[in-house]
Amino acid sequence: MSQNLSHSQLTDLADRFGTPLYVYHAEKIKEQYEALQKAFKECNSRFFYACKALTNINILKYIASLGANLDCVSINEVKLGLKAGFTPDRILFTPNCVDFAEIEAGKDLGVTLNIDNISILEQFGNKFGGSYPICIRFNPHIMGGGHYKMSTGHIDSKFGISVHQMRHIERIVKTTSLHVKGIHMHTGSDIKDINVFLAGLEVMFEIAEHFPDITFVDLGSGFKVAYHEDDVQTDIEDLGEKVTAAFKDYTSQKGKNLEVWFEPGKFLVSEAGYFIVKCNVIKQTTATVFVGVNSGFNHLIRPMMYEAYHRIENISHPFGNPRIYTVVGNICETDTFAWDRKLSEVREGDYLVFYNAGAYGFEMSSNFNSRLKPAEVLVKDGEALLIRKRDEFDDLLKNQVEVL
Repeated sequence: MSQNLSHSQLTDLADRFGTPLYVYHAEKIKEQYEALQKAFKECNSRFFYACKALTNINILKYIASLGANLDCVSINEVKLGLKAGFTPDRILFTPNCVDFAEIEAGKDLGVTLNIDNISILEQFGNKFGGSYPICIRFNPHIMGGGHYKMSTGHIDSKFGISVHQMRHIERIVKTTSLHVKGIHMHTGSDIKDINVFLAGLEVMFEIAEHFPDITFVDLGSGFKVAYHEDDVQTDIEDLGEKVTAAFKDYTSQKGKNLEVWFEPGKFLVSEAGYFIVKCNVIKQTTATVFVGVNSGFNHLIRPMMYEAYHRIENISHPFGNPRIYTVVGNICETDTFAWDRKLSEVREGDYLVFYNAGAYGFEMSSNFNSRLKPAEVLVKDGEALLIRKRDEFDDLLKNQVEVL
């Protein structure tokens, strides 16, 4: 097991690189990937890192070096993946609500296309027929995920083609001679109950009967990681055993040895990430003691967008008397990281660290309020490597065109 970065290591990094600061621990990413490999070692499996979680080119290169594949949701993620060293056969491209030209661009780059729209499916079949194999993303109408905004398989979701549209899909496949090589589903993020995956797999096995030439079934991901001490996470070992058994049973019945694909994103990088901020002010009101830090939802939006919990510690004064604080940012509207959180006594100038900050942290950051984006550091083999420079003022103007 890899060791977490210590308080002293994190404070040293904050002193060296400044704050706010994102830090990623390479060995933790490797540990998570190896845990997946171990859990599914008896299964014909492939893992595609869902890079929407974190796309720094160095993170992509490192994950490529581990042997993982890549899941992309935009053509630019595909291009980043190719630049990072992933070959086209190791890239799955699953866009949503994009122009047909973006689908064609993916085809031209040679990656596996995952189509989730009847209209796009028909356009692709009419233009390319069976000359380029594709995957179809289905909506299984299964509610999964820890938050409605992160649930993608329910009946009102924009993602996937409804399983109830099978007859329409079959008509398109037959009339255009489409070559369907895989089928896909993804029900959401932060899935605690592995029965969500198993229920989805039953649906996928039924769908597989309609496509005799498929070679894989993609179950998406949504593996939950623990955000606080008593949090429940996806039982990867149990899931691996039950998925393996289900595929072996399918093989014995149908005589087909299908691959199972997964697309872990948060599972690989979340726990590897730390976000360090500095306390600017302590502000006491009639009801609340606020810790005001030098960041905001422009750098870490998850608490405000998803009510996400991130464990926070005072790494400058870890053994101080515990007090109750509300941790807030420096943005010009309600900007709360944590309400009524027990922390070691915080003093102005202290560093606080947010744990589990590797996924959808920097990736969803912005320059709102004309604030500068933070730096990123990768700790690998004990060495701290700057992998993104902190924004400077000129970066705010870089793509603006002054005409007045």
